[in-house]
Amino acid sequence: MPDLPIDSALISDLEQVDRIVLERVRTRSVVIGVAGRHVLAAGGKRIRAILALLSAQIGQYDLDRVIHAAAAVELIHAASLVHDDLIDEAERRRGVPAVHRRWDGDVALMVGDYLFALAAAEMALAPDPRIIGYFSQGVMTICEGELAPVTVVTPLEDALDQYFYKIGCKTAALFEAACKAGAVCGGLAQDAVDALGRFGYDLGIAFQIIDDVLDYTGLPEQLGKPAANDLRAGTITLPLIYAVDAGGGSDLAAAIDAAGDETRITAAVAEVVARGGTARAIATAYEYHDRALEHLAPFAAQPAARTLVGLAQFVVTRGV
Repeated sequence: MPDLPIDSALISDLEQVDRIVLERVRTRSVVIGVAGRHVLAAGGKRIRAILALLSAQIGQYDLDRVIHAAAAVELIHAASLVHDDLIDEAERRRGVPAVHRRWDGDVALMVGDYLFALAAAEMALAPDPRIIGYFSQGVMTICEGELAPVTVVTPLEDALDQYFYKIGCKTAALFEAACKAGAVCGGLAQDAVDALGRFGYDLGIAFQIIDDVLDYTGLPEQLGKPAANDLRAGTITLPLIYAVDAGGGSDLAAAIDAAGDETRITAAVAEVVARGGTARAIATAYEYHDRALEHLAPFAAQPAARTLVGLAQFVVTRGV
């Protein structure tokens, strides 16, 4: 997977965000401290924090004003991973055993709650009360999405409605909140804040679609988890929806109930790819990528906007 298209100055600022995040999980409770660091170490490339920092750079950039918002969004993301793994009963997260597998479910639930509380405390240090509102709405939306699984593969319209609602809640809402919080920290007017929020939302949709494609096409060492992990868990995602629509029929749709049958899972993955489910999903991700870039048009003269364009390109090309 290619490196993120960010410069050394932004990497330095991101390292300061990381130091704050890791400092916050140092606590007198050994289990919370170790489990929290365990989750944060598996949290990926800190894209949400990068979005907050770059959105602030569209305006008047001051790291001290945005650093707490950037730390808060990563703490929220870490908390959501813990709760997501509990709900999905995931075995591993980016190659690291899920918290509820290394400790028991009660500890995992407490860790997730604790990380949410840390995020709330971090929001309170941010310079504008709107930031608390954006992140609070983001957390509520994430929870709503967890309670709204995709339950149908057909008819296509119903399946797409459920899928895009799910990923809009699960992923895009926090991308949106990160951009809006960063924009507020940069002192931007409300119309600019809202435009960057729309950029973040559409980018988050594209990001999650590519994640779902990689579940079918990526290698385990690239994913940090087994391939077809969602299919094994009975999770319906866009490549499967498109493949069924392309003539896969009821046998392919029934693959979501084939947990434990590796032969059937392997055959279903091959059929999803062969019927163009992954290719069509990638095309849809690019549609959202293009929509996201339209929201950046008013900021085209800003160097940070050009970096955001590069970040958007990274999102849709990573691993595919």
